[in-house]
Amino acid sequence: MGKIFIIIVVLAAVFYLYNKVKTWRTPDSLIKRIYETKTTLSLAVFLTAFGANLLSSPRTTIDWIVGIVFVVLGVINGIHGYKAYRHYTPQLEQ
Repeated sequence: MGKIFIIIVVLAAVFYLYNKVKTWRTPDSLIKRIYETKTTLSLAVFLTAFGANLLSSPRTTIDWIVGIVFVVLGVINGIHGYKAYRHYTPQLEQ
């Protein structure tokens, strides 16, 4: 089970870096904001998977605390990123 979370963490980190570079290279403001929201969603997946990995095989109380904090931050980041993505995507079609 832990290996699945590690693969998800690595893939989320790669997507985060990809979208971050695309954000830096994009001059248009609306497309840039869409890439920023994708970056936020990638960070949310990274944090949630990292926290879930810590919670899947906890060794100490600190693992529980850090895992819970990462999962909560990942979920909050994901909700914010999803709302922003839903806000900016229809504007692109106009």
